[in-house]
Amino acid sequence: MIIVVGSINLDLIANVDRLPSPGETVGGSSFVTAPGGKGANQALAAARAGAPVRMVGAVGKDSFAAEALALLRDGKVDLSGVAETFASTGTALIMVGKDGENIIAVVPGANASVLPGDLSKTFLKKGDVVLLQHEIPLATVDAALDQARAAGAITVLNTAPFQGDAAAFLGKADYAVANETEFDLYGEALSLNGRDRAARMRDYAGKTGRTIVVTLGGDGVMAATPSDFLTVPAMKITPVDTVGAGDTFCGYFAAGLSSGLALDKALARAGAAGSLACLKPGAQPAIPLAKDVDQALQETR
Repeated sequence: MIIVVGSINLDLIANVDRLPSPGETVGGSSFVTAPGGKGANQALAAARAGAPVRMVGAVGKDSFAAEALALLRDGKVDLSGVAETFASTGTALIMVGKDGENIIAVVPGANASVLPGDLSKTFLKKGDVVLLQHEIPLATVDAALDQARAAGAITVLNTAPFQGDAAAFLGKADYAVANETEFDLYGEALSLNGRDRAARMRDYAGKTGRTIVVTLGGDGVMAATPSDFLTVPAMKITPVDTVGAGDTFCGYFAAGLSSGLALDKALARAGAAGSLACLKPGAQPAIPLAKDVDQALQETR
């Protein structure tokens, strides 16, 4: 079982000619709403990868809640751990440029009420995979890492969005997953040694005894374990929208670990899934099905 403790949002997505500079207004071409939130996105990705998934989080008692949970329900994600609160359902305001790049502002709403006491809903057992991000209170993330270790569960911590205070518990996660910008910032916070990113990744793995995974967009992914260093190239694609790529990667990566895949195979499958997610607009709507990811992997061999 994969237990995702994290955020649930409704994404408000505007497609624009180009991303604006501060204080600038630009023209838009379309607007849609879609379920989102890093926790919910990753939960759906893990479910579409073929894993059983339980979501622990919170939504508001408002009109956004049902739409925010719709695709998780359709994906047969266990929502028994999702609470209703009087805060608004979390929202993400997203602008996507013609080149596929995006900027995002997140309003936490109900996600801020996911507290350590809610972790009783995880029903952790040995061998489970706990998937976490930084869109809920950091105290809850920290407590979840401790409870998972006590239960014998595996932890995957996506370090997005960057929060400097999270450096204090990053090393508790069995697998930390960061994009290149986030890792560089955490590297400074943790005073990692090394003349380049790969060296600093090795330093992190050596100091913590854990694995660090760094996603590089079109350049693929690197991973450092206490005893090894891996690189996996990216699929060659022309992106339409990169907004859900990182979350898709994390969900598929957790599913790969849960199913017993070796690290290199789990990274390759997750990388392929993340690439395919860039070919459609939106976060959850763009997450590929397992059969499409496996076909893409076959075609690239």
